[in-house]
Amino acid sequence: MSGKSRRSKMHWYRMDLHLHTPGSADYQESDVSYVDILRQAEVRGLDIVAFTDHNTVAGYRAMLDEIEQLSLLERLNRIQPDEKRKLAEYRRLLDKILVLPGFEFTATFGFHILGVFAPDTPVRQLEHILLNLNIPPAALDEGSSNVGASADVLTAYRRINEAGGIVIAAHANSSHGVAMRGFDFGGQTKIAYTQDPHLHALEITDLDRKGQRNTARFFDGTKPEYPRRMRCIQGSDAHRLLADPRNTKHLGVGDRVTEVLLPERTFDALLDVFESNDFASTRPYRASHAPYDHVQAAREEGPSIVQAFHEGLTRRGGRLFAVIADVCAFANTNGGTVFVGVSTKPKDPPIGIPNTGEAVEMLRDEIEHKITPPLEVAVDVLETHGKSVVRVRVPRGDDPPYAIDDNKIYVRDEAETNLAVRDEIVQLVVQGRLKSDETPAPSQPADARPTIEEPASAPPEPARPEAAIEAPRTGVEVIGSEQRKGVMYHMMRDLRNSNVVKNVTRSSARRLWHYAITEHESSPVQPDQVQWHGDIGLWKRYKRGGTVRYDLVQRVQGELRIYYGVTYEGMHGPWQAFAGEDE
Repeated sequence: MSGKSRRSKMHWYRMDLHLHTPGSADYQESDVSYVDILRQAEVRGLDIVAFTDHNTVAGYRAMLDEIEQLSLLERLNRIQPDEKRKLAEYRRLLDKILVLPGFEFTATFGFHILGVFAPDTPVRQLEHILLNLNIPPAALDEGSSNVGASADVLTAYRRINEAGGIVIAAHANSSHGVAMRGFDFGGQTKIAYTQDPHLHALEITDLDRKGQRNTARFFDGTKPEYPRRMRCIQGSDAHRLLADPRNTKHLGVGDRVTEVLLPERTFDALLDVFESNDFASTRPYRASHAPYDHVQAAREEGPSIVQAFHEGLTRRGGRLFAVIADVCAFANTNGGTVFVGVSTKPKDPPIGIPNTGEAVEMLRDEIEHKITPPLEVAVDVLETHGKSVVRVRVPRGDDPPYAIDDNKIYVRDEAETNLAVRDEIVQLVVQGRLKSDETPAPSQPADARPTIEEPASAPPEPARPEAAIEAPRTGVEVIGSEQRKGVMYHMMRDLRNSNVVKNVTRSSARRLWHYAITEHESSPVQPDQVQWHGDIGLWKRYKRGGTVRYDLVQRVQGELRIYYGVTYEGMHGPWQAFAGEDE
């Protein structure tokens, strides 16, 4: 069955997985009942909700107790007319809306984490999880976000996940969020908190916002230090039925909704989505706009280290081979997605693929027979502007290097796919050896890039002075040059992964390297023309391939270090002072 046929049997459901009830101590309306919350969820068109009170399941338990009490009265023929109507209303609403139990756990340092569970999970089991996370027994029914010294973030992720729950970092980019800005905790800690393998998703407040600075774009896999792409969803975090007209931050039920593509409205189907890498199966719900178009959104972001676009799949002209080369390169680099049937220009109408079933099978067959070692990819079909587009989702391979026809090894260099050179092949082999020999520590993201050490026989790199500010994390640096028989040979460092490639000439260099070498040889930096901010500076800002790039300079112990072709994703800390407004 083709990807298009499978998806045609799916349905988009609206969900709000972050609802508080009167079970939370800070709930803002005293006269709201649980059936009121479900009625409002129905009014807002919600199909799936989760009750996630602070460090308690008291609200969910109170709803179950009320339903059980009404059912008992019904069985005893002692139910009053108003009670009978309420029970019927509960049954009607629960038949229409999947209500999931959960909690919003307060971890060490005040970070908030959502745990969402199957509806048949016993309340006692959820309370046991909270007790194991060091919630005091006396606090289990309080619904307070202040619970003293509880478990740490990574322990919470693991225990919720092992108990069968969906683990979501609550309002990750805002107050009490693991990715909020301005909170003074270490970079490695922040990486672990947002890349941990037990974490299913980040709940964010700017999911529908466009531009480089939104949270979903930050966690799309293009950041060198955040290589795992994270699913980003939105929820209302409602502490009341309706939004507070006096404070726009206090939302009501269903004021921020995520749509999810499911074959059926069940917890198991929902968990499957959260455990998959199909990022097009969730999208922000837009009440008054056209549905979110994942293909168009990807085109607006443009080609990157984790996504590529092709107009067609014909063997003639090398289009099919170019797609397979991208698959190989993604497997050798950071994983990624290939879209076939659209150009890289987001304003161009999509071309589409006419016979998607045939195209999907051809791609699967080509990948299976041409790429070694075996590589599991997902090939399916998405719709954009009325056209069918083939999508190939490529994982970061566990057994690099991957090759086409056993001898062509490709890597992804930012938005370009290139044949790997000798030093890159050596580094891929070492990387594969490390992957097979070591298991990630609990605090390290499972798919974080390991540090690659240069083989013992490799010539030493030139000594570089230590810098007070870490170099940018994308682009390249020329770290050494020598002339042999009238030809200049250069040693290049990829700033994304610190890999070093030697013996690069202007004629042999790939595009970004060629630019850096040409600038290095022909247009050396003039310090008096650099836009300095202390010891770091901007030399040039330009656009290439639709991407804004920067040539940056750093003074380190009397020496100048030049970083060519840096993108916004690589500009951290003080370097962001040079980013333009459109970034």
